[in-house]
Amino acid sequence: MDCWLYKRALRTRRLGKGLTPEKVAGRVPARLRLLRPGNAGMSAAAVGVGAVVAVGLDGAAAAAPSVALGALVTFLFTGAGNALNDVYDRDVDRVNHPERPIPSGRVTPEAAFELAIVLFAAAVFLSLLISPAAFVLVLVSLALMVSYEARFKASGWSGNLLIGWLVGSLFLFAGLCVFRGDARPVQVAASLAVLAGLSTVGREIVKDMEDVAGDVGRTTLPKARGIPFAGRAAQAFLVLAVALSAVPTALGVLSPWYAPVVAVADGIFIYAALHATRSPGRSERAMKVAMVVALVAFLAGGLA
Repeated sequence: MDCWLYKRALRTRRLGKGLTPEKVAGRVPARLRLLRPGNAGMSAAAVGVGAVVAVGLDGAAAAAPSVALGALVTFLFTGAGNALNDVYDRDVDRVNHPERPIPSGRVTPEAAFELAIVLFAAAVFLSLLISPAAFVLVLVSLALMVSYEARFKASGWSGNLLIGWLVGSLFLFAGLCVFRGDARPVQVAASLAVLAGLSTVGREIVKDMEDVAGDVGRTTLPKARGIPFAGRAAQAFLVLAVALSAVPTALGVLSPWYAPVVAVADGIFIYAALHATRSPGRSERAMKVAMVVALVAFLAGGLA
């Protein structure tokens, strides 16, 4: 209880005097908030960035209809996944995120589940308009997403790794959106997927550390092995992602402009790794910033 009160006080202080999470939540339509549009928008942007990196600006422009459709599919899929996550996490969120639409009573679990189904169906249908390969990848991702929520989320390592795959597959999906028979764009996109996946696994572990007090019925890594071990695991994934971030430059996959920008992202990732155990919340927020900077680095490397 003391841990919950401390976290709640920190959340309120970050938002500012007199501005509670509930007031902030009330300014955003509840059903839209279920989708976490900022998060879904970043995923959609990743598809655009991945397309530019894979085939260059001119190539991405030539495939603009497929890229735009791919970004829309990603937004819908990610939003649906976030809504489904809130349905399954409604008991945990009563402690960790009471301002969210379901625990705050603004949306029922049934309504959130129905919204998720509609958005998933739309994403699957639209992916078929891109290519058969894109359609198959979306179907596989949907099966993994449902498996994650129903089973693997509560299983520690496997859930973290699965989310890492889902995030990394955004770049692979981008490669499929611009695929025109040449395997190189898909190979380039796959290399970016590895970097995104590794950093995401580290972030997911840190998020589990931050929410350990409210996790009910879940055997997450910090609950199973303790905060210190989970912190070291998160640090290992982040350090590996930072180390491998030099590979695109070494192989000449991206332009020289990639290196200085990704160095900034790497610095933030290292900062996050250093604070993973002592301050999971600060570490997780830093990783969000680092991922945005990393997207800019990929874009800079693909544009030049």
